Amino acid sequence: MNGLLQDLRYALRQLRKSPGFATVAVLTLALGIGANTAIFSLLNAALLRKLPVRDPQQLAEVKIPGGNHGMGLNQEYGELTRPIWQEIHASQKAFSDVFAWSVNERYTGKGSAMRHFKGLWVSGNFFPALGLRPWRGRLLEPGDEGPCPNTRAVASYSYWQRELGGRDIGAGIQLIADGDLVEIVGVAPPQFFGMVVGQNFDLALPLCQPREGLRRDLFDVSVMGRLNSGWTIQRASAELSSMSPGIFDATVPPGRDAWTIQTYKKFQLAAYPAATGVSALREYNHSLVLLLAMTGLVLLIACANLATLMLSRARARASDIAVRLALGATRARLLRQLAAESALLAAAGAVLGIAVAQSLGRLLVAGISTENVPVDLQIVTDWRVLLVALSVAALTCVIFGVLPAVRVTNAEPLHAMKAGGRRLTSGRDLFAWQQAMVVAQISISLMLLVGALLFVRSFRNLLTSNPGMRQDGITVAFLGYWQSNLPRERWPEFNRELLDEIRSIPGVLNAASTTKVPLWPGAWEHGVHIGAAEGNSRFTWVSPEYFSTMDIPVTRGRNFNFDDTASSPRVAIVNETFVRHFLDGADPIGRSLRTSPEPDYPATVYEIVGVIPDTRYNDLRGEIPPMTFAPASQFPAQGPWGHVMIRSNMTSATLTAAIKRTIAEKHPSVIVECADFRRQIRDGLTEERLMAMLSGFFGSLAVLLSVIGLYGVMSYMVLMRWSEIGIRMALGASRRSVAGIILGQTSRMLAAGITIGFVFALVATRAAGSLLFGLRANDPLTFLGASALLVTVALVAAFVPAQKASRVDPMVALRYE
Repeated sequence: MNGLLQDLRYALRQLRKSPGFATVAVLTLALGIGANTAIFSLLNAALLRKLPVRDPQQLAEVKIPGGNHGMGLNQEYGELTRPIWQEIHASQKAFSDVFAWSVNERYTGKGSAMRHFKGLWVSGNFFPALGLRPWRGRLLEPGDEGPCPNTRAVASYSYWQRELGGRDIGAGIQLIADGDLVEIVGVAPPQFFGMVVGQNFDLALPLCQPREGLRRDLFDVSVMGRLNSGWTIQRASAELSSMSPGIFDATVPPGRDAWTIQTYKKFQLAAYPAATGVSALREYNHSLVLLLAMTGLVLLIACANLATLMLSRARARASDIAVRLALGATRARLLRQLAAESALLAAAGAVLGIAVAQSLGRLLVAGISTENVPVDLQIVTDWRVLLVALSVAALTCVIFGVLPAVRVTNAEPLHAMKAGGRRLTSGRDLFAWQQAMVVAQISISLMLLVGALLFVRSFRNLLTSNPGMRQDGITVAFLGYWQSNLPRERWPEFNRELLDEIRSIPGVLNAASTTKVPLWPGAWEHGVHIGAAEGNSRFTWVSPEYFSTMDIPVTRGRNFNFDDTASSPRVAIVNETFVRHFLDGADPIGRSLRTSPEPDYPATVYEIVGVIPDTRYNDLRGEIPPMTFAPASQFPAQGPWGHVMIRSNMTSATLTAAIKRTIAEKHPSVIVECADFRRQIRDGLTEERLMAMLSGFFGSLAVLLSVIGLYGVMSYMVLMRWSEIGIRMALGASRRSVAGIILGQTSRMLAAGITIGFVFALVATRAAGSLLFGLRANDPLTFLGASALLVTVALVAAFVPAQKASRVDPMVALRYE
């Protein structure tokens, strides 16, 4: 231990003598370790960290393997219907306690004063099953369940502080939530955010029983339970599988055709681990793993740079090391002293890197958040993060410190003590090692630069892709009028009145209603039969102005008109994919299609009266599905709400203010929410934006580090060959030929590095193929562009040492030797 402390003190003294080197080394390591730790922290928060509840490892979720194939209405994180949940609750034996929960965004308050809240609807045993204790008041209990409306709610700690001012629960806090007057009976503990990682709930309310009964086609709840002692996930799945026929027989949704009913009855239930909750962020896990690999490669480049510096420092201390070896010092002791110096640098880099990781982690969370879908992830330094940071620090210590130290301490003392200057065999040997590291840096940099260009170009392709409709100048408005107390039969007419009022606003060029905003999540699909052909088609009901508002031409047949009313024959317009899929490209005009029956959507025969080009439906990726449009006046399930697509020559913010002002003057109880269409589409490209931004940053950083390493090696080579260059110039060599020697050496390293990097990049980019849009993973233009950029920057960096070599004064160089 005394020897170790001596080595550390000696290493500290050596680093204090070289503050510039120590600062550069620590900052380089901090950036590399911090980037790796930040990406892992995000992975840890989204995928690995367990829920802050009692014994989370005992939790399991009950789901239908593979999902319900789009059957019925599907709410976010809704795996099962409430009738299925009730059957499971009544007959299961695998869990000591089983509970249901559902999330949705609703409103507090009334009329124009309404505000969003993130609701968590739970069964009465939700909080007891999770073993949670209230922060204030009490939590929901089984006795709070009952007939609707809800009368009690529990606030999250953040909502209690932010919206309720941290007021005393005992004094009685009431508010209107989801249209009902509820009393806040308690506050959840601060660490509990709900069951969705990255999404904190605001209010928890009990799952109540609606007067009209539970819907069997609404998949809106997630069911979880705590495994009984001695039970495993596999045993629980086997028991649920055996129960499945009875459960699905008892919960068949009404109004479906025979094929749908048979498909439903074949569903099976299974158990899945739920210790880490659920999260849509897990859709990004492939991207985050790729980013983690990229940061690892950046760290390798940084380590190669530091290894080059360490070799140069070791060479400068070669005589000292040789004297100590000659005087009896053991190679192991010298190696330990040099390793102690590397360990101190790695430790300092790790400590600073953990601090950097906190800031980078918050930036990453901000990068995947949008205005409408904020991400609430706590980036904390837990044991996993510390373990990764320390492991990365130890690995970097070995790469940039120990290996060069082993190389130097293996030198023979006699050769080292003869070293009068730069023309040493050992010096040239060290230079060969440095060249090899530069070649490795260049090859890794090319891989990262190719990846960065692929993701940036893919993101650009998405932003500039043509979805088949207008994006600019379009504002989407949501109108909600369920508090207007209008009778149901008045809803379609009132929807048209609101549309006319919006159309009358100065600056509005056109407006149309739709049941589905294009390129937004959510879909409605019907079974369709045309003669012998059958399958599924996406359905949207729109007003006659929709296609002109969105610049979608009707290429065959006619558009909808105001003669298409609720009492007239049903008509439809389909897309080209529909024509190819169901009619094999034949003329569809005048053909009839029949839909399969569903609740609120009886079997209906539509006459196809028009065809439009293919347009994107849910997103900019993937295949375009068969699509059917029908008149809004013939929509069979109109609710007290609607979406309006508005085309105007005003900015979205100006138009939003005008719409809210106009509607509030005549209808103060109507909710109005607006969003810019293009911005919403861009916000939907979160994963692509994250990959483009970070891969571009890491690719640029890799090139910068490689160029710095190349510059350092070439400068060192000029210094080592100083006398040789002087002799060459004394014998008549021109400045151009001397510069050509340096640039030729650079070119050979570049050629080797790019060749190796090209091969590895071809292999590595295959993993990114699924994340690209409009590009192949082996896109030749990207590979050539990355290679050309890297060569250009590297040659520019090598030009300075080459110029310095060409200006050597022979007399000065020979006298110095």
